[in-house]
Amino acid sequence: MTNSDNGSQASLLLMVAGAKGAIASTIALSTGLPEAQGLQKLGGLTTADKFDFLGPVEQIQMVGWDKDVRSMAEAVEYHGVLPEAIWGSQTGYLDRMDIRPAPGADLTTERQVAALRKEMQAFRARTPRARAVLINLLPACWDISQSHRLHSLDAMMSEDVQGPPDLAYAIAAVLEGIPVVNFTPNTIELPAICDEAQRRGLPLAGRDGKTGQTYLKVVLASAFKARALTIDGWYSLNILGNEDGKNLMDPDRACGKLQNKTTLLDDILGYQVGEQFGQSTHKVHIDYYPPRGDAKEAWDVIDFSGFLGMPMSLRLNLQGRDSILAAPMAIDMARWVAALHHVGMGGPIAELGFFFKKPVGPHPPLNFQDQLTALDRLESQINAKLDTAG
Repeated sequence: MTNSDNGSQASLLLMVAGAKGAIASTIALSTGLPEAQGLQKLGGLTTADKFDFLGPVEQIQMVGWDKDVRSMAEAVEYHGVLPEAIWGSQTGYLDRMDIRPAPGADLTTERQVAALRKEMQAFRARTPRARAVLINLLPACWDISQSHRLHSLDAMMSEDVQGPPDLAYAIAAVLEGIPVVNFTPNTIELPAICDEAQRRGLPLAGRDGKTGQTYLKVVLASAFKARALTIDGWYSLNILGNEDGKNLMDPDRACGKLQNKTTLLDDILGYQVGEQFGQSTHKVHIDYYPPRGDAKEAWDVIDFSGFLGMPMSLRLNLQGRDSILAAPMAIDMARWVAALHHVGMGGPIAELGFFFKKPVGPHPPLNFQDQLTALDRLESQINAKLDTAG
């Protein structure tokens, strides 16, 4: 990506809520690494050779919001995703990024939406040729999906509803005609938002990015199902020491992510793991372990049975890097929704379930092969619409 400050050359404008978090600051850093240093590594970016009409990946730019008062360079240093030897020469570029204070939590949702809309308009005015996408990278928070009061956008903004900050960003983006990627486990795809996005032809992608352990869980569960091997129990443990891990120590904030991780397995297999024991034997635990920082580790113990009920077991150990896995996925998602928006495909896009733990939209593909097939089909639909328009 380019460290050029010429906004008119941007192909894609990422508007990031939570712009100074570990994942977002990694994205920000990747937009500033000069190719001349040989540091431009697009590993994990699956759309690098797709959607030429969006312009080069190297011309993506990023703006956004955060309540963190640190400079972007200080945020990059704090999260420690990459060594300073890689990014130290880019501090000037990082600190020139247009990252604005998040709207105050003391403001009503209506006032937050108004402030965000004004700033979104300003961002777009500076990069008029770029395709804007909102990426939600705010921390996990409490679940409001069962609220019956949030039946319309007006209700969300005018009633005395204590909604998560994500809602204001999502409403503002939809009203400004900007597609939305929800990388968090927070439920922002409420019916009123989905209906308005559908009406305006705005794609919504989400929920809860599937970066490491859960991605492999989908692959393995699909393989077990294909071989008709019964999973009797699945124990998953995650340790990570970044801000996400710390935030997830709050049970109210962790419940959505844990539920997404656990229900996914039963959905793929078509039965409840542990039903023969009268309880679920799919266990998922997340522990905050500061020494690891952004370098997370996951262990899985899988007990299964085969022919004549004979028991077997599999052990899996993943040592990954949370933000290094997540950042290219967020960029991928932005490119997908920008392409979908370009051809007029709006609303929740279930076919993007490959990227998420709890995909939104009608009848999302569940097993690994179906998810890959859905992506291929979606790409073909985009290309067909382009050919028709051309």
